[in-house]
Amino acid sequence: MGEKLVVIGQGYVGLPLAMRAVEAGFDVVGIDLDEWRVKRLNAAESYVEDIGDDVLAAAHRSGRYHVATDYAGAEGFDVCVITVPTPLSEGAPDLRHIASAGRSIAPFVRHGSLVVLESTTYPGTTEEYLRPILEEGSGLRAPEDFCLGYSPERIDPGNARWRLENTPKVVSGLDEASLARIRAFYCAIVEQVVPVSSLQVAELCKLLENTFRHVNIALVNELSIFAQQLGIDVWEAIDAASTKPFGYMRFTPGPGVGGHCLPIDPSYLSWKVKRSLGHNFRFVELANDVNDHMPEHVVHRLTLALNQRFKPVKGSRVLLLGLAYKKNAGDCRESPAIEVARALTKLGAEVRAADPHIDLGRLPAGIELAEASYHELARADAVVVLTDHDCFDYELVQRAGTFVFDTRDRCRGFNVERL
Repeated sequence: MGEKLVVIGQGYVGLPLAMRAVEAGFDVVGIDLDEWRVKRLNAAESYVEDIGDDVLAAAHRSGRYHVATDYAGAEGFDVCVITVPTPLSEGAPDLRHIASAGRSIAPFVRHGSLVVLESTTYPGTTEEYLRPILEEGSGLRAPEDFCLGYSPERIDPGNARWRLENTPKVVSGLDEASLARIRAFYCAIVEQVVPVSSLQVAELCKLLENTFRHVNIALVNELSIFAQQLGIDVWEAIDAASTKPFGYMRFTPGPGVGGHCLPIDPSYLSWKVKRSLGHNFRFVELANDVNDHMPEHVVHRLTLALNQRFKPVKGSRVLLLGLAYKKNAGDCRESPAIEVARALTKLGAEVRAADPHIDLGRLPAGIELAEASYHELARADAVVVLTDHDCFDYELVQRAGTFVFDTRDRCRGFNVERL
């Protein structure tokens, strides 16, 4: 029998980890408080694009994967990995899910256990926040009695090239023994492990990665605003700059940033800097300001474009293509596209949206779904490309649409205006 692994959270991070661990020979217990998720997982129906139903079915057939909404199956675990959300609450880190997971797993921690946090958070969380919860609930102490580590998740949902197993995994431990344990664990699952000297370094590493993306997206977003006002094609400039083989990385503008990471993680770092050092993290604050206002800018540009065509926003039929910020992200409430939809509705537009990746049970009220058919495209006064899902036929979009406002650079033609 292999080692027993508990994975708390069966979302886009936890489920791929659980499946890979089953393949590596671990006995895996997946825990998720969402009854809908657990019901689907037990039926071998995946809601995570990176994991097919066949992979889930194979995991169940192996007899080494069990999933539940409670912690009864956690007894006697060797390794526990916590992959729960870390949202913001009124601009401050909200660690209630980490706290809940820590309190729930603590009674099952025993001598020699390894607990690993993968949730994105500010430096110091693992040692200063999670450790006391585990110690109080278990009656044991780390690192004397059990091992504690942090390893930032690097899952890019929908990325066919870089998956869990071939993406380098940064690991850290509370002490040398903890680092050795966490390193050995992930070596059994991924191809390359990158150890660092402390928990805080690993925690900062994750925030650095996402802040880098956030700031550069804000740069090209603001550049796109000014380039349009100057009469310059920003997309052509980006294409030209991308031919430079060194010292440049391609980022493209869009209607804002969405999801669990980019709108939130940099604010964790900004909050930590402000709280610990008393300084503002100006780059993050500027990036937040630019990216937060992009949905408003998209609505402004669309309003001007409709006015030029002698159409007011009020009463216009607008078809939005793509509500989920990525094609695996069925919960579109984290998408800037929803802000665009709500703003247009408030202005009196007749808003419809096409997106086959939407989880209908979590779709905000007042948004009507439609198919991106020729008939639907042709009837719209404006078609707005907000998320460039590959499932859309963009040749059909630009052929059938009377007017297309493209925020993702997927369409061309006399009837197309790009962000």
